[in-house]
Amino acid sequence: MPRLDERHRRILTTHTGSLPRPDALSALLFARMTRQPYDPGELARLTAEAVAAIVKTQAEFGIDIVSDGEQSKTSFQAYAADRLAGIEPITPERGERRTRENMAFPRFYRDGAHSGSAKPRWACTGPIKYIGHEALAADLANLKRALQSAPSVDAFMPSVSPSSCAGFMENRYYKSDEEHVLAVAEAMREEYETIVAAGFQVQIDDPRLAMHYMLSPDEDVAAARAWARRRVDVLNHALRNIPPERVRHHTCYGINMGPRVSDMEMKHLADLIVTIRAGFYSFEMANPRHEHEWRVWEHVKLPDDKVLIPGCITHASVIVEHPDLVAERIVRLAKVVGRERVIAGTDCGFASTLVPGQRPEIEAEIVWAKFKSLAEGARIASEALWA
Repeated sequence: MPRLDERHRRILTTHTGSLPRPDALSALLFARMTRQPYDPGELARLTAEAVAAIVKTQAEFGIDIVSDGEQSKTSFQAYAADRLAGIEPITPERGERRTRENMAFPRFYRDGAHSGSAKPRWACTGPIKYIGHEALAADLANLKRALQSAPSVDAFMPSVSPSSCAGFMENRYYKSDEEHVLAVAEAMREEYETIVAAGFQVQIDDPRLAMHYMLSPDEDVAAARAWARRRVDVLNHALRNIPPERVRHHTCYGINMGPRVSDMEMKHLADLIVTIRAGFYSFEMANPRHEHEWRVWEHVKLPDDKVLIPGCITHASVIVEHPDLVAERIVRLAKVVGRERVIAGTDCGFASTLVPGQRPEIEAEIVWAKFKSLAEGARIASEALWA
């Protein structure tokens, strides 16, 4: 029986990939990212240890479908700068990017506090080509080794989407943005296919799909939808050789602790998301801006072979959700799409900051308390749905 068929017996749990890492590992990653001296051997050793520990922790807190916690990556998207040829660091332009959020809340988001306002620090200056084979092999080996001593239903590895990858760099080489993102898609395709060939699910981290509207204040919803439709076509091209049941797609709104009035609503995205060549769709549903959007699935037809991974705990608050609330979120969506078509997840990731001395928005102790509620809520929901 395929491992994920366990979802026909109970509500499974998972998350979106990014989890807290040890301070010593963060310091080495920061040194590598900022081109300071560091010990590559020590970085490799600490990364392997961190993956083993984080996989064990996930299992201990009741997470069924686990990841490597992105322990080796500087961020969900910036890691690609080390895995693609044709990209080089640049000095960012002065000032901030205009977004709907920092225009609406200029005092709150002053001094670049809004994550989407930073100007690019990388540029595409030549042909994009995948060169991350060695780093990817190390990631896969670390996760395989960690799983030997930690039981799980399945395991996944996140990989940045073509749109989010192209979005963190200036295009100084290709004739158009569309040509640029297609080149990125062809290169990242190698990573997607290698992850699946190694026996894992690949999760496509695609926040740009949902964030484009907020990041593009001169576009209306119709223009943002047209942009999203083109980017879905590019992503599907990159996923063409992978069975959809081994693909998870994750989108979110990126902003953590901040006001949100300009997120593109799920009612404008859901019909596009379900056309992605993936078997599982992960999205935000636990923060107050989006909790009501479970009702979208009363009107959007979910294809028969697809599964939803709604956020049932959020990265946007340090409040630890009550297990009964987690169960409510699961049950009401399950009653719309079917109990076997819901896996309880998280709104977004919980990685610690790389910057030395800077506290993360959500401390590790809070992350694990939230995971405990997620697992308990899934158990309560299972009892209600399979009663």
